Amino acid sequence: MPVLHSVLRYAWAFPATAVGLALLLIACVAGATVVAIDGTIEVGGGHIARLIARLPRCMRFNAITFGHVIMGIDHEALAQCRSHERVHVRQYERWGILFFPLYLGSSLVQLLRGRNPYWHNHFEQEACRVAALATPEPSARRDL
Repeated sequence: MPVLHSVLRYAWAFPATAVGLALLLIACVAGATVVAIDGTIEVGGGHIARLIARLPRCMRFNAITFGHVIMGIDHEALAQCRSHERVHVRQYERWGILFFPLYLGSSLVQLLRGRNPYWHNHFEQEACRVAALATPEPSARRDL
């Protein structure tokens, strides 16, 4: 049963993971490197930081998750954000493709309430809360 459960979690999150894989290809063209860590794919480095710096200030990030793909400006940032981003992986496993509209909806509600759409987003608050309680664990890293 645990294997079936894992397969279902990956399948349910796969539409979002597919978005992450498309971005991974772009990142690799920009010189990023990829590692597999504990069932996720982390991509960082290369010119990612420079590309992200071109985004409007409100859209910049150190790391972002799409399903089981976590993209960061570099691997140091990925290591620092790992606990937080893992919460987002679990959120994708719970909500699947619905995570996209739910996340945006939560941000919109906060914006309409005059609050910060990122820091007051339900999903970000959960990720911050859970990550703050997490103790760093050794990771099973495989360079890809």
